[in-house]
Amino acid sequence: MGSPARIQGRPNLHGMSPSAEIKLVVTGDDFGYCPRRDMGIVECFHAGGLSNVSLLVNGSSAASAADLARRFKIPIGLHANLSEGLPVCAELRQNSTLINAQGVFLGKMGIRKSLAQGLLNMSEVRQELQAQISLFRVLTGQNPQHMDGHQHVHILPGIREEFARVLQENDVRYTRLPVELGLHRCIWIREELMEFNRGVEKDALNSVEVFRSHAIRWPNLYIGLSTMGNKMSVFNIQRAIEYGIESLDSSLSEVHSMQSLPWQPGTSVSIELMTHPGYPSLPHEGGCGEGPDDFSQSSERLHELEVLKSSLLQSYFNKTGMCLCSFKDL
Repeated sequence: MGSPARIQGRPNLHGMSPSAEIKLVVTGDDFGYCPRRDMGIVECFHAGGLSNVSLLVNGSSAASAADLARRFKIPIGLHANLSEGLPVCAELRQNSTLINAQGVFLGKMGIRKSLAQGLLNMSEVRQELQAQISLFRVLTGQNPQHMDGHQHVHILPGIREEFARVLQENDVRYTRLPVELGLHRCIWIREELMEFNRGVEKDALNSVEVFRSHAIRWPNLYIGLSTMGNKMSVFNIQRAIEYGIESLDSSLSEVHSMQSLPWQPGTSVSIELMTHPGYPSLPHEGGCGEGPDDFSQSSERLHELEVLKSSLLQSYFNKTGMCLCSFKDL
């Protein structure tokens, strides 16, 4: 990735100096979930719609996805998974608090329920996270540039403390903080999904001091809760970024207290846009040990792919002077 471009004549980005820089990390999550998802992610990278990927090491195509990242020099991090499929650590595939009676992780809501009931063994959480980092190194030949959580498990209470320790011990310096400033203004989000998103943001805000105390960093802004699936459009991405920058430039103390990277009003800003593009998974192909879920088989993956590859989005990036980069460039 090249050096960030200087922005000249930026349209509609309130509060930022025309000479400020915008570093935009566009992350394709779930790399390694299935070959069709991986194919779309690689196409998206070549089209300039992605600058970074997040690998599921327990995904069915993790090894071939790692090879693709190596071949095409795609910046890659770890998508830590504690909620879908099979554990990486062989010791945890039997008699573990992380799995159900079928021997697979408890699911997006199941892990949250089990956590609330105090049923998760945190030493097992740590053991599995370490096993996933170790496998990532074997598959890619490198340390993760960043590490986040599949279905935002890395910010859940109790888990976030173990997550932060494991990152610090393994010299992983960057994570994702899924607090989307301006989310309340995104009126296109269904109320039931907005309720889940509010819970994600609450957990993320409660993770700030934990992550900061372990020297973990994250971009100034996060976008992604408001632009998933069929809600992704060039217009919605543009609005979400603008809402975020307007909120970031405000004088609200809670906005500035959550920052990890240095930032002052009117100066350069870093943003992560979370995405899930790819060709839809076929039944019985892909997944993390139990087949692909409905989310991966839906047409929404293809919709995201088409938006990210569109010339209209590329034009928006160019006109605003945004430089797509990876976490190592922040």
